Amino acid sequence: MNILVLGCGLVGGPMVMDLAKDDSFSVSVADFSEKNLDKLPGGLPVNKIVQDLSNIGELRNLLTNYDMVLNAVPGHLGFVTLKEAIESGKNVVDIAFYPEDPFLLDELAKQKQVTAIVDCGVAPGMSNLLAGYVNSLLDKTESILIYVGGLPVVREYPFEYKAGFSPADVIEEYTRPARYIENGQMVIRPALSDAEYLNFPQIGTLEAFNSDGLRSLMYTLQVPNMKEKTLRYPGHIEKMLVLRESGFFSHEYIELNGAQIKPIDLTSKLLFNLWELKKSDRDFTVMKIIVEGEKNGKRLRYTYDLLDYCDEEAGIHSMARTTGYTATTAIRMLAKGMYNRKGISPPEYIGTEHDCVQFILSGLQEKGINYKQTIEILK
Repeated sequence: MNILVLGCGLVGGPMVMDLAKDDSFSVSVADFSEKNLDKLPGGLPVNKIVQDLSNIGELRNLLTNYDMVLNAVPGHLGFVTLKEAIESGKNVVDIAFYPEDPFLLDELAKQKQVTAIVDCGVAPGMSNLLAGYVNSLLDKTESILIYVGGLPVVREYPFEYKAGFSPADVIEEYTRPARYIENGQMVIRPALSDAEYLNFPQIGTLEAFNSDGLRSLMYTLQVPNMKEKTLRYPGHIEKMLVLRESGFFSHEYIELNGAQIKPIDLTSKLLFNLWELKKSDRDFTVMKIIVEGEKNGKRLRYTYDLLDYCDEEAGIHSMARTTGYTATTAIRMLAKGMYNRKGISPPEYIGTEHDCVQFILSGLQEKGINYKQTIEILK
């Protein structure tokens, strides 16, 4: 089977390396940056393509040659790239984080008889899949709470943070209003609001804040209380609030020495060097998913805990592992014909297919990514 990976960045590269190990796949990867492609290990059986993926005509021609697509382009290109993959009639797994609603492409995907698995990373991704899975087990689901963060092992002043993806996309988490469901109603709160502190074994205390990470869960699951919060080292919220409220994240043009600039562009440029997750940096991903509800008259709490560290030997960061390997395992699931739902499929849809859930959990476990399940009976 011919697989095309679009994007060879921090996550795209490790996904290419993983898929290339599979003898049943012939893997190609396209990226506008030859430098990114050159970072792939020498001797890897992969076809490297230098391509401007923002050029729709070139993208369409490229897509015709492959059986399945893995979309890992930057967020600003994500939606249009997904649309072109669907137009080409190819099944696609998508990890591009974009603001557009992927369900706008649902009818197109059904017309083209395409299975398009979107938001297929760690969160959104596995958070959705496991929430959907537990929801399908319970007679009634009362609440879903997700805490997630990717952080450096070594805390360095001033931000004690490194970005596993574009700083501009991280800043979006700090500016986009957070939507969640409370008592059956959508609530909109500022990002970075409602701070709370949680203690995690092996890590210590982290702070959590509202972020707009529920994505499709707000519409696909009829659960009266749902919320996602982002995790950072204590003190991070205050620093981001100072920058945000001072206008450093603004998209409005200002005049500086006769030139018109966006503050967000300057901020992103400055923060890139400070937040860049270098190959030598050790990182970890932490996530806790708590789902409560009723089954056979009993109130139950399902908890899934993830703590994953970078693969230092292979030089692969944890955020790339937990995000990328979810997507590559989904590619394998599709290749085996295990999941055939046509249209747009957020991961919570996969959660209702219990054999698919176990396939993905087992595939991740083989790579040392373990979601520890705890089930409690509540009074």
